[in-house]
Amino acid sequence: MIRVFLLDDHEVVRRGVAALLEAEDDIEVVGEAGTAESAIARIPALKPDVAVLDVRLPDGNGVDVCREVRSRMPELACLMLTSFADDEALFDAVMAGAAGYVLKQIHGSDLVGAVRTVASGQSLLDPQTTATMLQRLRDQAGKRDPLAALSEQERHILELIGEGLTNRQIGERLYLAEKTVKNYVSNLLSKLNMQRRTQAAALAARLKVDRGE
Repeated sequence: MIRVFLLDDHEVVRRGVAALLEAEDDIEVVGEAGTAESAIARIPALKPDVAVLDVRLPDGNGVDVCREVRSRMPELACLMLTSFADDEALFDAVMAGAAGYVLKQIHGSDLVGAVRTVASGQSLLDPQTTATMLQRLRDQAGKRDPLAALSEQERHILELIGEGLTNRQIGERLYLAEKTVKNYVSNLLSKLNMQRRTQAAALAARLKVDRGE
């Protein structure tokens, strides 16, 4: 028997989905909720196999519910249900650990099949969707903070290099010995995979523009 929990802020939708699922011999609806807060409180207590979660809720969203309950119940399969074909919500749902994502326009028999699919441990994400997710992750990785490896002091010194200050001037500004500044500059160039000070100055200038300064 597949134990299912339903989360949707529309009672009519919940009743319709519940009736549809309860008509199946192998599916049992063990609980319902109309808010994110209620779902987060009830799902761990009821221990369903599948949680059918509405993406948009009055007090949050199903993606956050998915992330929260799966942190406590990693074995739970979350099936996201929404009225909108929203790429952003789809990406967020996948990153939260959702096993599948279907639109409310789905045929009843297909929804039943979707519940059975995720309950069996399979994913409802088609190859095209998976490829899109992987590309998005790669794009995000490329946009990470280029200064992530630098310490706070090294970031400060990079900014001053961008302003055209010499090591001596930087030392005077930060109350450091010129040799100490030289070591900082050498370290930050190494961390940024740069050979020349001018490269660091160009990077600092570009970051300043990106910040709108």
